Amino acid sequence: MRASLIQMGVDPDEPVDSRRERAATLVRDTHRQTGADLLVLPELWTVGAFAHQEFASAAEPLDGPTAQALSAAARACGAWLHAGSIVERAPAAEGQPTTDDGSTLYNTSLVFDPSGTLVRSYRKIHRFGFDQGEAVLMGAGTEPVTVGLPAATIGLATCYDLRFPELFRLLVDAGAQLLVIPAGWPERRREHWTLLARARAVENQAYVLACGSAGTTGGVPQAGHSIVVAPGGAVLGEAGPDESVLTVDLDLPTVAAVRHDFPALRDRVLGVR
Repeated sequence: MRASLIQMGVDPDEPVDSRRERAATLVRDTHRQTGADLLVLPELWTVGAFAHQEFASAAEPLDGPTAQALSAAARACGAWLHAGSIVERAPAAEGQPTTDDGSTLYNTSLVFDPSGTLVRSYRKIHRFGFDQGEAVLMGAGTEPVTVGLPAATIGLATCYDLRFPELFRLLVDAGAQLLVIPAGWPERRREHWTLLARARAVENQAYVLACGSAGTTGGVPQAGHSIVVAPGGAVLGEAGPDESVLTVDLDLPTVAAVRHDFPALRDRVLGVR
């Protein structure tokens, strides 16, 4: 499988409609240049992961304009597309924060198949902010989500989720061989980004595809440095800080081989399902 991580830059002065069209163009252009089977965009590229004051105005339903634009892009490419995440507006949910209009916002990832069908969505479970920002403005997802591609099963996580290994254990238990993580990770903690991506790959004996954003959002410089890590922990590719595309060929049988040759997952005692 060939995967392309599109490390899109976030310009706060760029109108959302323009940013949406640029993302769709980047997807189509990347596929034309790389022939990737799977393309990945970053977290909250429509608004910026730290542009908290814009979350409500940027929110949209799962069949909104961003989903429509990226569905068309996936269909044009005939490839799988993890469209990063959007601010989803949904009916108010008990125990979740609500907006002035009575809805609940979620940080929601969208995955489209080669026909452009939205096959799965994932609401980010771990909200970042320590009682401010996303942590108080958005609702929390409750369900781990996997997606079955013809060649492999991918497990979905988003940014801050990377710090919570128990989520990734659940994804592996559900059959995940690839862990796909869009993010808007801050530059000041970039070393954590690389370290945690490698840790999640090694402990779960799975490929990690972590796609960051470039630029500055909400006054917070983004780390960029999208990274692909092999099941044994080797870094197969890493981007720099600026807008770019990272393309890596994945040898999917490696996952089964690593798990067979070093069967650490078999020796789990705590938390075994």
